[in-house]
Amino acid sequence: MSQNQFHEEVSADFNIISSVEEPKNKPNTRTILKHLGLFLLTVFFVTMTGANFVGFDPVLFPFAIPDTVDLLRGLLFAGLLLAFLTFHEFGHYFAAVHHKIKVSLPYYIPIPIGIGTLGAVIRIKEPIRRMHKLFDVGAAGPVAGFIVALTVLLVGFATLPEPDYVQNFAGHEELKEYVAANGAYPDFITDETEEGGVLTIGNTLLYSGLAALFDNVPPMWEMYHYPFLFAGWLGLFFTALNLMPVGQLDGGHILYSLIGSRKHKIVARIFFAFITALAGIEFIPFLADFIYQYIPLPFIEWIAWGGLLYMLMTKAFRSNKSWVNGMVILSLALSAGYTYIFGAAETGQASFIWLVWSFFIAFIVKVEHPPVEIEEKLSPGRQVIGWLSMLIFILCISPNPIYMN
Repeated sequence: MSQNQFHEEVSADFNIISSVEEPKNKPNTRTILKHLGLFLLTVFFVTMTGANFVGFDPVLFPFAIPDTVDLLRGLLFAGLLLAFLTFHEFGHYFAAVHHKIKVSLPYYIPIPIGIGTLGAVIRIKEPIRRMHKLFDVGAAGPVAGFIVALTVLLVGFATLPEPDYVQNFAGHEELKEYVAANGAYPDFITDETEEGGVLTIGNTLLYSGLAALFDNVPPMWEMYHYPFLFAGWLGLFFTALNLMPVGQLDGGHILYSLIGSRKHKIVARIFFAFITALAGIEFIPFLADFIYQYIPLPFIEWIAWGGLLYMLMTKAFRSNKSWVNGMVILSLALSAGYTYIFGAAETGQASFIWLVWSFFIAFIVKVEHPPVEIEEKLSPGRQVIGWLSMLIFILCISPNPIYMN
């Protein structure tokens, strides 16, 4: 071997060793500043938009300078909500770092409407090849976030003021009169806006169970004025959304790790049919109001929804005709059964959240989970955490989470 060949081979070997030992998750200063900037912008947006929900005197335009007290309450809400998001995403991050998986810092997503954010995400930059690592990364986020959100909610319940606290809020005159006369919140909606409704937060099994243990709990159509209650409810609901057992969502990772590829594929497809059924319940009345202006034929809205549903199922199930046809029928049957028993939903009450999520699942996160190279049985401890995570999903999900009542 010549001296030049020797030096070339030693150099090549050194490069290989360097690439293996190079730290995977050591972000540079520029990267840290980019993520910090997104976080601070999210804090600002959540504070300003949140002040409209939890402030004493909300303003129509969220970036008009509110009263100092409103701004402080908005900042409190932002701190509580972003504490949940931060623990959730860093749960994923530190689990990935522990397993030496290349991962990005959390990307916070600011938006100047709604509650000021679309959440936060991390990027896994390499395939996860072992089942237990997939489970750990998937479960760490919702478990950490759930603990924070539940703590925030319990603090909110334990520190609730007396019902006459509503006297501090602008508007709500009928509610104030009722509370002043009765010393308690009404069981029915007192305020009707000119647009025809009051913003109402959907109940969940966990929220209603905890609320039953405390006094002076505001009704669901006033709950969003209370920073701890609203932030806690949002944290639990966002946890439930992430725990949906499909595709690349946290719940998809967890259930795939628990039951394996074949069983997960069946469960995920049936679950997707239930999500689209919820979408149909809220969207079909809207279709009827729109289509009947031009084509006044009976059941035309069901035919239109069926066509859209067929397209969604074809995308979701990769043109597997037997599954597409079967799940379209199941979804339509569930929507029709609900409508027959409970009546059609009022068009003004629909938030269309499940319609959006139906498209989001079909086109972005997918229904089926991509295969893992090494499938293995999880340890008993991981199995307990996994099934408890599925229970958390059931306890924290709401069929109609936010709507105008």
